[in-house]
Amino acid sequence: MKKRLIELLKERAYKKTDTPSFKLTSGKMSSHYVNCKMVTYNPEGQYLIGNIILNHIKEKGLKVKGAGGLTLGADPIATAISFASHGSENPIEAFVIRKEKKGYGAGNQIEGDIHEGDSVIILDDVLTTGKSTIKAIDVAEENKLNIQHVFVLVDREEENGYENVRARGYDVTPIVRISELQ
Repeated sequence: MKKRLIELLKERAYKKTDTPSFKLTSGKMSSHYVNCKMVTYNPEGQYLIGNIILNHIKEKGLKVKGAGGLTLGADPIATAISFASHGSENPIEAFVIRKEKKGYGAGNQIEGDIHEGDSVIILDDVLTTGKSTIKAIDVAEENKLNIQHVFVLVDREEENGYENVRARGYDVTPIVRISELQ
């Protein structure tokens, strides 16, 4: 399954140039561009991603109620995992972390059937600096969720994202590294 996921990422989501041509969120330029949404919103991509991460969860012996992260990158990954887990011994709820608290209604920043004390995994589509992943971690911690692990679809292997998330005290599993796409 991972081999096919890499093929899909190469076909649909990854571009490389000889000179740094793509501006990152950090403002730095890179020769690599990854738009995971071209795969995470694709039916085959969702099937592969949901099952690959679900297998990692099982292999690691994680018992979690939920999977989610900062909207928009984590949303299709969370729902893919939730769908893949249906009918299993441990079905996993998808949840969304808003970038800001809602200014109306209950004012929730986390949407989904996840509550204080629940065990969860945090997700992100692309890991560069780790800033958005860490923001999701911060919100999950503020809401007293029990973070078991962090999964990222693609680790760009630049800007120390992996190390920055690990420095927060969480294990991180990249499903694909950018070096596997080159």
